[in-house]
Amino acid sequence: MREIIIRTNEAGQRLDKYLSKYMSLAPKSFFYKMLRKKNITLNGKKASGQEKLCEGDTVKLFLSDETIDKFTEQKRPSQKSIAAPVKLDILYEDKNTIFINKPAGMLSQKAAKDDISLVEYVIGYLFESRQITEEELHTFHPAVCNRLDRNTSGIVAAGKTLAALQELSAMFRERSLKKYYLCLVAGIVAKGGHISGFLTKDQQTNRVSFSEKETTGAARIETEYHPLCAGEGVTLLEVHLITGKTHQIRAHMASMGHPIIGDYKYGSRKINDRYREVYGLTSQLLHSVRLCIPECSGALADLSGKVITAPVPKLFRKICEDKKIQRSCLIWPHGVQEDLEDLH
Repeated sequence: MREIIIRTNEAGQRLDKYLSKYMSLAPKSFFYKMLRKKNITLNGKKASGQEKLCEGDTVKLFLSDETIDKFTEQKRPSQKSIAAPVKLDILYEDKNTIFINKPAGMLSQKAAKDDISLVEYVIGYLFESRQITEEELHTFHPAVCNRLDRNTSGIVAAGKTLAALQELSAMFRERSLKKYYLCLVAGIVAKGGHISGFLTKDQQTNRVSFSEKETTGAARIETEYHPLCAGEGVTLLEVHLITGKTHQIRAHMASMGHPIIGDYKYGSRKINDRYREVYGLTSQLLHSVRLCIPECSGALADLSGKVITAPVPKLFRKICEDKKIQRSCLIWPHGVQEDLEDLH
């Protein structure tokens, strides 16, 4: 007999899902048969497998060690799931969540099997700081709740427990939190505005096109923008990303005739080549600068009403200052006080 105590990281999932991770080589029919025969119990009682697990629950496996070992993958977490420790720019952390200032050039999640992304770096950090064990990684993997393009910098949120991951992901999905970006665009933008329309993605080119009219397969998008400061041929914008679709801000700005500096996919090659030559710029100047969290409870109680901000990268800041953008716009972006009033 083996007794398992459900830990914080594992709580919030269904019993059958947990068993499928714990003994990943066993067919689902095996679990349901063992549950019916009470060879697997939850808190000393017969279970169906549909029950949601809570921290401290006891799962008993009245099975031989040989049977459990046969259905358990006997392998240690590899470099593909735990990356070598790197210095993460942690903006906020509590027992359930962690918010990181992702640098441009780093993947939020794997794009290919052998990629090392922010997810693996977060797991490596939690493993090194003893917040998660090898055993726990067999039944729960921390993950990010939002994604930024590889060459976009700024705030990425991750769940350190299953409950937090589920609740925070739902918050992003339901758009109950506010997401703000800074971007430096070509040309002078005199006033702010609100853009709504539709994005269509070309899977072959990984490029989206913007249209005011709905077409087959198009996704509705909505963006607000506000000019913070105009400089020498450029404007620093604060963008409120109301929806969150692939390349939404980049395509929206380009559709206005004000592409983001450094964006080769949607912008001007001539302008971008000049910035690459002068500054060595290899990514678009787009930065997720602020997340405003609404009142919340449960696994996210410690986050309730918080505003998470991410410092602007050095090169982004230098280019802005060289182009006569006011430094104050880069330190404390517009709208924070208004957000705090809205949240309370």
